[in-house]
Amino acid sequence: MNRGGCSSSRGRSTASGCPSDRWKIEIPEGSSSPPPSFGRKPCSEEDSSSACDSDGLGNCSDRDNMKPFDIFLEKKGTPFTLKPPLLAQNRERRNAVKKSTVGHNGVVLRSGMVLLKNFLSMDDQVVILKTCRQLGLDEGGFYQPGYRDGANLRLKMMCLGKNWDPETCQYGDTRPVDGAKPPKIPLQFNRFVERAIKESQTLIARNSKRANGEDGIPSMSADLCIVNFYTSTGQLGLHQDKDESEESLQKGLPVVSFSIGDSAEFLYGDQRDVDRADKVVLDSGDVLLFGGKARKVFHGVKSILPNTAPKTLLQLTDLRPGRLNLTFRQY
Repeated sequence: MNRGGCSSSRGRSTASGCPSDRWKIEIPEGSSSPPPSFGRKPCSEEDSSSACDSDGLGNCSDRDNMKPFDIFLEKKGTPFTLKPPLLAQNRERRNAVKKSTVGHNGVVLRSGMVLLKNFLSMDDQVVILKTCRQLGLDEGGFYQPGYRDGANLRLKMMCLGKNWDPETCQYGDTRPVDGAKPPKIPLQFNRFVERAIKESQTLIARNSKRANGEDGIPSMSADLCIVNFYTSTGQLGLHQDKDESEESLQKGLPVVSFSIGDSAEFLYGDQRDVDRADKVVLDSGDVLLFGGKARKVFHGVKSILPNTAPKTLLQLTDLRPGRLNLTFRQY
């Protein structure tokens, strides 16, 4: 869920620098065109459709790249939005509670990797969406990042805490394209992260006698977050997250990922091999954590499942079709 393998100040340069192995176009042997899936691999978290991709690569002018982007749909017609019936809201909340109380609330996918199903309540998701929308429309908010070759990533990205530059695959205090400083991570977001880490540690402890050793997920204080919004056509090639500091990577400090909106087919494995990767579906409200032994696991998004976002969530927020993903980490 990051941009590993790019050239950086820590000496992980490639022959061509950045774009790296996840930025290049992968062309099958004997073919003159890229495959229909897992093609150009951005160093950013998600690869999704852009509002400016008439050429298939998301090319836009610099002015278009920096236009404010609203993750909510524009309201038309009536000046107000009717809230969903109270009965429907209560039914969906009851279903969420039922899901969280039937069996385990999470599953250990592998050593150091945990999926917390339905961890974020409907109210939590609404808070996160509305907060991200407000931050995204202000200075340092959502924009469309680009490749060095002039094409643009098919997504809208916003960084919190620290900026991550897709052209250099490095973190900084300001965004090079316009000098904007990234907004601070909202305190409530950090509380969600801390709670998720504690829950994952408890879950691992119930499943392993070595919970505090190699099977565990270390605690961390998130000081950066990458927020990406992408549509139902988004994909993400298998990659590793390794652009954070050497200290963070050596300690195995986790990546904590929030999924809100449409569901996604998520792949993970020990190699950059789609055929050998395991798959799990991430639904709205799920939190995925990987740290410790799993910190450098290969992972990616095979596909987005359209029209799978909770109806009540859409009615309460006017979220555009697609998926909002927040990944927290400590530099």
